[in-house]
Amino acid sequence: MVTSLLGFVFALAESGLGLGAVLPGEVAISGLAANVDGVLPLLSLGIAVALGASAGDHLGYVIGRVGGPRLRGSRLIARLGRNRWDRATELMQAHGFWAILVSRLLPFVRTVMPAVAGAAHLRYPRFAVASLVGAAGWSAVWVGAGAGLAASGLLDNTPLLVAAVAGIAVVALVFRVVRKRRRPTVPADLSTLGEQASEPVCAR
Repeated sequence: MVTSLLGFVFALAESGLGLGAVLPGEVAISGLAANVDGVLPLLSLGIAVALGASAGDHLGYVIGRVGGPRLRGSRLIARLGRNRWDRATELMQAHGFWAILVSRLLPFVRTVMPAVAGAAHLRYPRFAVASLVGAAGWSAVWVGAGAGLAASGLLDNTPLLVAAVAGIAVVALVFRVVRKRRRPTVPADLSTLGEQASEPVCAR
């Protein structure tokens, strides 16, 4: 019960409160699943994680509906990264419903995608279905990954576990450095061009 509650809270915070921009929730979810024994507890955790992720999506959607396109210029989006907002906007304009579904697999973009959907006035039924399906799939993948990790016996092999964690950390660091180097610099006098509110995207 406690583990399922923690899974719900982690997924909610990751999806709706911006934690996913700092630490992808997959780490916490898989860690919880790795310490759960039994099919029913794992199923309970999976359902809780899916509900928490979808609840976080809904929180972002409401924020987007209230704030509208001007939300891009807010301090919250500045902290999360306007480049992520812009990428999510591009996906929303191009794919609508499918952007919500696929963005669940994109660790940083999914943090702002629900708010973008709300600002773009994506129809709620389409958003809700995409959110629930995406959250269920995301939960199944990472709860399953944690359970598989525990079953593999890797957690009982400390040197191998440390090596695996170190390898993941190095890959994440390299990815972040490469991403930062590829990011174009924006002159100070042009940085506010994107602040102006745009017309809502067609609700597809």
